Amino acid sequence: MKRYFASILLLLITIIVFAQVKHTITKSSVTFKIKNLGINTGGSIGGLKGDINFDPAHPESGMIEASVETNTINTDNDTRDEHLKSDSYFDAAKYPKITLKSISLKHKSGNNYTGIFSLTIKDKTNTVELPFAYIETGNTATFKGSLKIKRTDYGVGGSSMVMSNEVYITIEVSTSK
Repeated sequence: MKRYFASILLLLITIIVFAQVKHTITKSSVTFKIKNLGINTGGSIGGLKGDINFDPAHPESGMIEASVETNTINTDNDTRDEHLKSDSYFDAAKYPKITLKSISLKHKSGNNYTGIFSLTIKDKTNTVELPFAYIETGNTATFKGSLKIKRTDYGVGGSSMVMSNEVYITIEVSTSK
């Protein structure tokens, strides 16, 4: 009887795991905003790559992993971009990627979900909450979310008195299923 019950349990777990929908990233945008000398400034980071296994009916068994390349930081100012790539900020030569990996995914309401993620910047990992919308249209889907982090939690930018500690990040990813 125990063997029979264990077999059924294993089958159910396998069905849930394989029921996840593998998404292929077709387009992405990662932007950031921060105040510097009281003025809003921002830019983008490119090179997003990732693995997304997500079924909106069973988000708790899904998994999202993604990374961006620090060397792609773009603020429309070449001098500032080079400074941000230096060891004072992102140290792109030593830490070429920023990574995000899901710990848990949950449905909130409608198209709204929330994820708890491990965010790693410059070898410093912290847990962040990322609320996101998931919108499905035929064989395509869009994930769109925003979060706020503290740059000093990741050793970025030192103890600047003119730059805000709060960074606002927006992520939008289009996929095919």
